[in-house]
Amino acid sequence: MSAAIGSTVTIDLLRHGDTGQRSYRGQLDDALSDLGWTQLREAVAGRRWDVIVASSMQRCAAFSRELAQAQGVPLTLDARLMEYHFGDWQGVLIEDLAEQQGDALARFWADPVANPPPGAETFAAFASRLSAALDDIARTHGAQRVLVVTHGGVIRLLRCIAEARDFGNMAGIDVPHASIHPLRWPAEAASTHGARTDAVFG
Repeated sequence: MSAAIGSTVTIDLLRHGDTGQRSYRGQLDDALSDLGWTQLREAVAGRRWDVIVASSMQRCAAFSRELAQAQGVPLTLDARLMEYHFGDWQGVLIEDLAEQQGDALARFWADPVANPPPGAETFAAFASRLSAALDDIARTHGAQRVLVVTHGGVIRLLRCIAEARDFGNMAGIDVPHASIHPLRWPAEAASTHGARTDAVFG
């Protein structure tokens, strides 16, 4: 965490809505389905923020543009908030992965740093870019109500850090489409987790 960040701030994390896909999408740039748009509009109804920061992927960015315009607030798109890159597993049906590579899938979720998908982003890189993005948001918008529109894996990792969970608990954190997760950042546990990114996955 950056020493320039003075105090802990609360940021609302919003997962994008449904895309109609049934695989690890990762950094495949899917559009929202009609259901996904409805889920997101319902999730934010009656709520306001001062600034919105979103993943640059269209399943986050398109709705964020609509919401920012409707609320008259600034929007920043940040590629660092993109989902984890699943390598060769990206776009493969989860049912097919479970049937054909079930043992590898189980090992990945138990300890993804030691057992990543072939060709996947390293966990160290994933954790580093997310932490840097959140540091910048806290530094720039610490006194404001901030909404971050991002992805399921991103929210799970950040919640592990903020809630001092072992990164191996990531798969057990429920992050439905269009769910909102208040997050206190930076967290005291962040430096501890950061030191362990070569051994565990969030």
